[in-house]
Amino acid sequence: MKVVIFAGGRGTRISEESSLRPKPMIEIGGKPILWHIMKTYAAYGHNEFVICLGYKGWMIKEYFVNYFMHNADVTVDLSNNSLEVHQNFAEPFKVSLIDTGLDTMTAGRLKRVLPYVGNETFMLTYGDGVADVNIDELVKFHKNTGKICTMTAIQATSRFGVLKMEDDGTINSFEEKPADSGTWINGGYFVIEPEIAKYLHDDADDIMWERQPLDDLARDGQIAAYKHHDFWKCMDTLRDKEELEAMWQNEPLWKKW
Repeated sequence: MKVVIFAGGRGTRISEESSLRPKPMIEIGGKPILWHIMKTYAAYGHNEFVICLGYKGWMIKEYFVNYFMHNADVTVDLSNNSLEVHQNFAEPFKVSLIDTGLDTMTAGRLKRVLPYVGNETFMLTYGDGVADVNIDELVKFHKNTGKICTMTAIQATSRFGVLKMEDDGTINSFEEKPADSGTWINGGYFVIEPEIAKYLHDDADDIMWERQPLDDLARDGQIAAYKHHDFWKCMDTLRDKEELEAMWQNEPLWKKW
């Protein structure tokens, strides 16, 4: 099953890094977060990817075009211009790198890569978040629903502390960043049927995937939520990057390989 990854946005909320490189190329533990996402899918046997490029997409192309050499031990003989590869550490990825436009919205990016997906079920996620979603269970859940689309739903950690108080204003306790806010939100990690094409209209380039297409799927009863209760984190800010870096050094909860 192919995996489509949105990797074309500008990442303005982490401009300290994204001014230099596409957000999916920002590194965690010396590897782009895009690599971490792909490794998660590969751990479940999904090695074929379609990457939706946009902002500084050439950097992602160059990364994969030169991936084999960057992950190999080599001897270069300059006297005869020969190259000997001793050992390589490249993954068995097959990656289609598709330019979907600089300012194209996410619905348009998806519409533009559908020819590379083919008439088959595929997966879709964002290029800036990691999770320990069980992909096998997600796909199984999707197949059992019989719907066009399944979205992984997560309960995001609050960015702010919470006060617990009485009606008269007496504060009983403080809770810093509670584990969940009680509200389910879009966590990405979709499974989608080819019938999604009819929900991606001619003006899709100007539409966010998270608006009209998902709204219409909900209206038609064609989208289900796979509830994920464990680790999920999106890299929106420099602070998020630093937290993920610290996790990678100690306990990378998303690492399934």
